[in-house]
Amino acid sequence: MLLCMASKQQTRPGIGELAKDTVSGRIGVVMGEVGGRVQIRPIGGGKEWDAMPGNVVPPSAREELSTRLAIRNGNRRARL
Repeated sequence: MLLCMASKQQTRPGIGELAKDTVSGRIGVVMGEVGGRVQIRPIGGGKEWDAMPGNVVPPSAREELSTRLAIRNGNRRARL
């Protein structure tokens, strides 16, 4: 019996996806790449920051849920 195992290698999030900068611990949305760096914008908007591609990973399920909940709560407060 042959058992196929999923690769443990993570792929870096693409444009428009949530990403975590492992150096700063911040989570934001990938906006693009310029000069070999990934540009990430804070969830609530604001100034983008640059991160090295090797330091950008998908957030854990818990981090993503927490982030999405924060967005939803913020939208409710703003009555969007």
